[in-house]
Parts: sequence; structure tokens; C-alpha cells
Amino acid sequence: MKVLAVSDRVLDRLYCHNVRQKYPGVEMIIGCGDLPYYYLEFLVSAFDVPLLYVLGNHDGGPQYTADNRLLTSVQGGIYLHGQVVEKKGLVLAGLNGSMRYRPNAPYMYTEAEMRRQIARLVPQLLWNRRKIGRYLDVLVTHSPPYGIHDRQDLPHTGFKTFLQLLRVFKPRYHLHGHIHLYRRDHTWRTQHGETEIINVYPYKFLELEPAG
Repeated sequence: MKVLAVSDRVLDRLYCHNVRQKYPGVEMIIGCGDLPYYYLEFLVSAFDVPLLYVLGNHDGGPQYTADNRLLTSVQGGIYLHGQVVEKKGLVLAGLNGSMRYRPNAPYMYTEAEMRRQIARLVPQLLWNRRKIGRYLDVLVTHSPPYGIHDRQDLPHTGFKTFLQLLRVFKPRYHLHGHIHLYRRDHTWRTQHGETEIINVYPYKFLELEPAG
């Protein structure tokens, strides 16, 4: 399945009237956070395909359109945080946010807080294994896992608990944003056990298939 994955930056090459003609064949859009709702709504409308998205650490606060319409979610999109969703043959689960570096800020978590978020996913993942023979195909997060694509400063440190999730539930892909890359030689794709970890910043066209 051809997927457009986006995060962290609005791009003119995608935010244009002929984007569907420029990039044909997209079957799903995945948002990995820190993108305005209006941009995601535009992509849903332009490509006319399902959107599944999580939020990033900078997504707190109200969002407004140019005509002053308040946006509280992405119209036409599926908010994936804390959810397990089957769409077009892929099983996806999502988790918002970054490591907590400000007290009480939304979409930021300590390791313990993120473990509690992951615990919400476990019953559905176990049911998937029983029902369809696999737990999960695609994990969608804003932050990377600890030690893979992350940075040493606290705001950009990945979650150790993601590594445990990958080890136990073995998704084929883990898509994340949050880590901005500006050079072509920076690593954005890493195989970790049975999971391919992909930094989608600022966008990637990917061919995704269900886990074996």
C-alpha cells in the first residue's frame, strides 16, 4: 500500500492545488504530529483517502482557520492516540507526544506516563493476535524510541518503553516524526529486530505491507 506519511513541517510541494496529480496512487495518509489541522484536512480532501494521525508536543492550544473557524480535530481524519485501528488491511496503533520537559504541558509524558498510555493498547493488541494472527502492523508515534533516531537533549530523547512495545508486539513498521533532519546523510530508516523504524520528517512516500 502506498502511504504518504507527514510530520512537523508544512510543505508547499504538498500544500498545493494539484498535489494529487503530482503524487498519484496514495492510498492512505499518516500524520506523526506537530502539523496544523488545516494542513491535514487539506491533504485528506486533496487525496480523498483515509488519514490516521497522532499529535506532537507542539500541538497544544487552539487552532484556527484563515476565516477564524476553530479547529479541535482533523475533519475526516482518525485520531489514533491510544487506539488500535484496522484500515485497508493494515492494523495501526498510535501514541502522541514527546518526553516531558515542561510540567503539566499537554502531549508530553514521562516514561511512567507513556507506559500507562501503552497499557491502554494491550487488550486490543492481544485480541488482534487471537483474531487475525498478528498484533500490529504499524506503530505511529511522534517521538522515536530511545537510542534510535533520537537526540541527547531531553525534549528529543526517545522513549525506552517503545523498545519494549516493539520487542513484544513486533510491528512491521514504526513511523515517527519529531527529529528534524537537514542533511541527506542523516539516518532516517533503521531495522530494529522485526521492526523497520522510519523518521518521516517532513514527509515520506512509503510502501507498507502487513506484518508476516
